Amino acid sequence: MHDIWNPWHGCKKCSEGCQNCYMYFLDEQRGKNGAEIYRTKSGFRYPLSKDRHGRYKIQSGEQLRVCMTSDFFLEEADEWRGEAWSIIRQRPDVVFFLLTKRPERVRDCLPCDWGDGWENVFFNVSCENQKRADERIPILLQLPFKHKGIMCAPFIGEISIREYLAAGQIEQVLCDGENYSGARPCHYEWVKGLRDECAEFDVTFVFCGTGRRFVRDGKTYRIESSELQSSQAYKSGLSYQGKPMNFKLTNLLGMTVPPQRLYQPYFGEKCQTCGMKPICNGCTRCGKCKN
Repeated sequence: MHDIWNPWHGCKKCSEGCQNCYMYFLDEQRGKNGAEIYRTKSGFRYPLSKDRHGRYKIQSGEQLRVCMTSDFFLEEADEWRGEAWSIIRQRPDVVFFLLTKRPERVRDCLPCDWGDGWENVFFNVSCENQKRADERIPILLQLPFKHKGIMCAPFIGEISIREYLAAGQIEQVLCDGENYSGARPCHYEWVKGLRDECAEFDVTFVFCGTGRRFVRDGKTYRIESSELQSSQAYKSGLSYQGKPMNFKLTNLLGMTVPPQRLYQPYFGEKCQTCGMKPICNGCTRCGKCKN
């Protein structure tokens, strides 16, 4: 996927949401151990990679989801993070989506020139249930980031975040069910309640997918296909577009990148009913849909 940057791979499980970690599952399928943490070779400098014409492959205005097979603030990655920050610093025209289950480590892991935050960094905490929401979101609200969000995935327990949304700092809330081996159920009522709280404060809410076990009106639906999970999330109508996020992206000289030079995503036919569409960089036009 062209919207993912994994500068390192592997992680250590630290909370309930990690129980059925997709990365561990996929690594096991390849005969690997997801607990083995290593710096990636070809992918580490991905945001700086260029095509044969000398142009960045990642265009101005694109969003990169960082460390989707690890955690950006993992202790074992401390020796590599400084270089990763340097890469982020060199692409102030790209949005970097950071997600962590370790917000307590963040303040001590910020670069020395951080100040009150960089415009191109969108910081999110993972909250799989109420316990982790109450543990992590208060820390999130105290950290110096210009853009903040919450990821409820895997969504394995009812969550209320109204008191945190009232602080006016949260710009987006994402939610998704659980997949792969041992998937725990996600309930429609949980999603609807979270969505209604976000709508109350005009905060964008994106229901990305149902997960493999989705419960509505007391009935459990087995939805094995990730494509079907996403389309069912879209058809539910639960996603909500709130206040727009304004990332003030610039070039290295600090000059604002004009709108006409920002990346414009392309969405194919299948994209139109995908729950991930509101947060996606668009179709890569790989041709697989036609096949």
